Amino acid sequence: MIRTISSREVYRNRWTRVREDVIERTNGHRGIYGVVDKDPAAIIIPLEVTADGEFVYLIEQFRYTVGGRHIEFPQGGWELAEVDAEEMARGELREETGLTAERMTHLATLQIAYGVMNQQQHVFLAEGLTMGQAEPDQEENDLVVLRVDVREFERLLLDGAIVDNCTVAAWGLYKVWRERAKA
Repeated sequence: MIRTISSREVYRNRWTRVREDVIERTNGHRGIYGVVDKDPAAIIIPLEVTADGEFVYLIEQFRYTVGGRHIEFPQGGWELAEVDAEEMARGELREETGLTAERMTHLATLQIAYGVMNQQQHVFLAEGLTMGQAEPDQEENDLVVLRVDVREFERLLLDGAIVDNCTVAAWGLYKVWRERAKA
């Protein structure tokens, strides 16, 4: 167990808080631990099943931290510590894609990069989709919505074209959930 000796906030903005903790390890050695605190988020798997097959909706956008455009499931948060997870997921889905879902199934709550960041991410499966008008945030003005066949999506995952760990984790979770639901 690691014990916190002291903690101080070193940075804060609307989306993120960074703190530096002085810690003591079980062996008695002290050190510094940097922690990024973020409010809860949601990631949504928008799944459409038609006579033509199964499709997912993805977002392509520029991610500043890695300096490139990337493909991922719709995801995000509301910068609120206390939030109804399903309401947030529905809001993020509508905001980024214009989609509304008849059914939302909460698959799990995961921790994102918990070696450095304290943020929960609620994983939802969205079904019974209806297209409407997207309402992206100012930071999301370059979003492109993609409707992709599931086989093509899985090829993109395996080929490394999709590198977002949250998207990969959400899809793996969905696959396990689906297999258990069939049993």
